Amino acid sequence: MAQSQNTQILTITDEAAEKAQRIKDEKDLHGYGVRIYVQQGGCSGYSYGMQFDDDVSDDDIVVSDKGVEFIVDEHSAEYLEGSEVDYVESLQSTGFDITNPNAESTCGCGESFKV
Repeated sequence: MAQSQNTQILTITDEAAEKAQRIKDEKDLHGYGVRIYVQQGGCSGYSYGMQFDDDVSDDDIVVSDKGVEFIVDEHSAEYLEGSEVDYVESLQSTGFDITNPNAESTCGCGESFKV
């Protein structure tokens, strides 16, 4: 059984939770959570990934916030501890945005980071 988190490794803004729920409803993804992960790649060394997922492993950490479950694997949790997930709409970009206090630097596009 996956670990539920009372002390959250992620902070989810209202905008991010609302957008995730809206997408789930539009795509009829009931029973799915939002998996957030870190993978090697990108111009700074690591990059973020997000996808809807209904397969939660025993070692996954599940953060339930504002009616949406966010799923993080143990490896990614090391890099995401204390991060904030937001959804932004601006002239420069539209989409989910992760503010990560563990990142030493980020690339210009904001999609990859260095620890």
